[in-house]
Amino acid sequence: MTTIEDSGAGRPVEIVLDVMGQQCPLPVLRARKRLLNLEPGTLLRVFTTDPVSRIDMPHFCAEVGHELVETRDRGGWVEFLIRRGAEIRTES
Repeated sequence: MTTIEDSGAGRPVEIVLDVMGQQCPLPVLRARKRLLNLEPGTLLRVFTTDPVSRIDMPHFCAEVGHELVETRDRGGWVEFLIRRGAEIRTES
């Protein structure tokens, strides 16, 4: 995991989560765990090779309350940019 910081304020602009090579459900579970520990509005960039994540990640964001800002298909892998929601829904 990498943190990219804002050089002016010294606070994180985005966090990078590399889950390449991990299969369903791990990419979504790891993104979920990481997002729970972030401040609302923080960006999480996720790199994954799991083809199922093309379906799972948007569904997860919609269900929980995160904003899926961007999805980029890079051929053999996918890049997601997720903004942590202010009021997220947790499973019961």
